[in-house]
Amino acid sequence: MKPWYSFALLSMLAGCDPAPEANHPTKKEAKKSYEPQFRKDGLLVVLDADQRDTLATLDIEVVQQPDELQFGMMYRMRVPDNTGMLFLMPREEMQSFWMRNTYVSLDILYINGDKRIVSIVEKAKPLSDESLPSKGPALYVLEVAGDYCAQHGIQAGHYVHFAHSRTTAAPL
Repeated sequence: MKPWYSFALLSMLAGCDPAPEANHPTKKEAKKSYEPQFRKDGLLVVLDADQRDTLATLDIEVVQQPDELQFGMMYRMRVPDNTGMLFLMPREEMQSFWMRNTYVSLDILYINGDKRIVSIVEKAKPLSDESLPSKGPALYVLEVAGDYCAQHGIQAGHYVHFAHSRTTAAPL
C-alpha cells in the first residue's frame, strides 16, 4: 500500500479527516438559529366600521399564557402571508408592546372587548425597545406583517371577529 493511501485509510478508520478545514462547516455555519414556526389555531376576519364588508381574512396563532404573551413574535424571520398572532390579554386595559428580538416589521392592532380596533401601530421598527402603547383600553392585540393594514385598508374603528381552538371564543 502506498504511504498516502495508508494515511487516508488510517484517518478514516480513526474518524479523522485529513483535510478538516475543507470538509467541515465553520462554527458559524454549524450553529443553527431558532425560529418559531407559525401554528394555525383559528381564523380571524376584519370588517369595516359597519361590520358589512370583509377587509381581510387571516389564519391566526393564538397566545394567552404569560410566557406566550411575553414571547409573541420574537425570533421570527418572516410572517407568512395572511397570518397573524392574536394575543388574548388577561384584562381590558391600556396595553403596550415593543419589538425586542423581533426581526420583522409588524402592524400592531389594539382591539377592545367589543372587538373594535381602538388603535394601530403601523410598521413598527424591528429590534426596538420603544414602547408602542394603545390609544385606548384593549383586551386583544393582533400582530400582522408590517404594512398589512395599509394594503387592506384596515383602520381604527373597524371590527374583528374570530374563532379559535385555544379557548371559547365568539363565533364568526
